[in-house]
Amino acid sequence: MSRDNSDSVRQFTVGRDDADIRLDRWFKRHLPEVGFAMVSRWARTGQIRVDGKRADVDTRLAAGQILRVPPGGEAKPGLGGSRPRRELTEAEIELADSMVLTQDRSAIVLNKPPGLATQGGSGMKEHVDGLLDAYAEKGPRPRLVHRLDKDTSGVLLIARTPGSAAFFSKRFSGRTAKKIYWALVVGVPSINDGMIELPLAKQPGTGGEKMHVDEEGGQSARTRYRVLDRAGNRAAWVELHPLTGRTHQLRVHMAAIGHPIVGDGKYGGQEAFLSGTISRKMHLHARRLIIEHPDGTPLDVTAPLPEHFANSMASLGFDEADGAELPESAPEFTKDDEKRAAKAHAKQYRKERRGERRSRRDGASERPGSRGKPSGKPGAKPVRAGAKPGAKPGPSKPGGARPGPGKPASSRPPAPRGKR
Repeated sequence: MSRDNSDSVRQFTVGRDDADIRLDRWFKRHLPEVGFAMVSRWARTGQIRVDGKRADVDTRLAAGQILRVPPGGEAKPGLGGSRPRRELTEAEIELADSMVLTQDRSAIVLNKPPGLATQGGSGMKEHVDGLLDAYAEKGPRPRLVHRLDKDTSGVLLIARTPGSAAFFSKRFSGRTAKKIYWALVVGVPSINDGMIELPLAKQPGTGGEKMHVDEEGGQSARTRYRVLDRAGNRAAWVELHPLTGRTHQLRVHMAAIGHPIVGDGKYGGQEAFLSGTISRKMHLHARRLIIEHPDGTPLDVTAPLPEHFANSMASLGFDEADGAELPESAPEFTKDDEKRAAKAHAKQYRKERRGERRSRRDGASERPGSRGKPSGKPGAKPVRAGAKPGAKPGPSKPGGARPGPGKPASSRPPAPRGKR
């Protein structure tokens, strides 16, 4: 955005990054000290003009248009009214520079190391968001458009401008961005190429810090996975493709089918740690990101493995060259898919409720003097889908996965689907 200041009326040229945003959003980005009430009054009284014509607060701007603004609310250096920039230490600047994989005028792609949080929180002083001033130079402060867990490493996309932030955010929310993860898991899934469909929700009593499978009240979640290699029955190297973006989705899904990610004690407990030379750090890495760039070309970036992950791969006899992207036939999970899944889930839930009422009636018929045949042992609990009668629940029992599209299952019987 360029501007021509005067003592009275100023003119601004709408930049390409501000194309198609509302007028009030433009003021929030570039003149944040001018409140919405003032912008509304200026628009209502005709003091704001776009290419010489009156404009409303919801007018969509186009690149190259001339915006006339009355006096008041001087634009601050840096455009955008972001938080005051702080002086970074030499160590912080060095860390910020070391993470950069590639950058251009719209994006900065980082390889986030494990142990570094994406955003700050309670008692969290060191995080990626706090290092973004290192990339600001004289332009607007870069912005986060997605995040990775603190202990997850790999590709993290940063938007350089407000316009590119809005562009990339739409690609993530619309699920057109393709994210490929690598993970080492305990044991070997019985299906080599499968789909996990298990709804997730925040676990009560954890303050939202932990998720769990909730087939009644959870949000739909889908993960496609493929086994790339195995180290006997001890561990497997898997490629993960999240088709939805729930919190801790990959970690919860792999633990739910009995194969927690190595080093993920939060969801796998002590069974998530392997003995010997295998690191106790979490082995989940955002390997590759493919997303549309504002210039119309695809942005395709791959992040090298962190040291502990690479060492564990070597110890288990895995070769990075054997890793390949998931087939293009992976289905997209649309809003219509979610609606159909929700309807199917509600229908199944009503059927189960009818079954419970029928069981209670049948149970009553076993009392002395009642008619009818007994339906089973008094007090017997229903067996969950995927569990064998009499079997004890445990993480070693795979469930919730089905074969992926176009791929045969392994020689072992397939586990039941997560959705009932």
